[in-house]
Amino acid sequence: MIEPPRHSQNRTDRESCATLRVFIVENHEETRSLLCLLIESLGHRVWAVESMHEALLALDLNDYDVLISDIGLADGDGWELMRRLGRARPRYAVALSGFGMTADRVRSRAVGFRHHLVKPQGIENLPAVLREAARECRQPLSRPEHSLQH
Repeated sequence: MIEPPRHSQNRTDRESCATLRVFIVENHEETRSLLCLLIESLGHRVWAVESMHEALLALDLNDYDVLISDIGLADGDGWELMRRLGRARPRYAVALSGFGMTADRVRSRAVGFRHHLVKPQGIENLPAVLREAARECRQPLSRPEHSLQH
């Protein structure tokens, strides 16, 4: 794995989000490599692991803008990963999975994934999803008390 970003690399200006820090959790080696190549070709920085255990360690210690996680992992699943990360998870999360039933999509939304893309076709939507993440990254985080006023 490439050296991870440090907590001190907080983003403060609008331009800094043009290059996202993307963390991938994918147990299938070829898919993981393809995702890394695609996302790097879009100008973003990428870190990738193959297991939930590795993801929990890395995501707890470092800051990333986007999490892209497979749902079916050898040592757990993407839904469990999101639950266990809690507030430590990146601000923007995307499920990328072979599981595409309505119930799977609903479950992904319930644990905090913004999108649930179904492999292999869903991969072609990643550039648009990452553009959305970059736009959101430029916006200040809303305070918890504001998000309750709906």
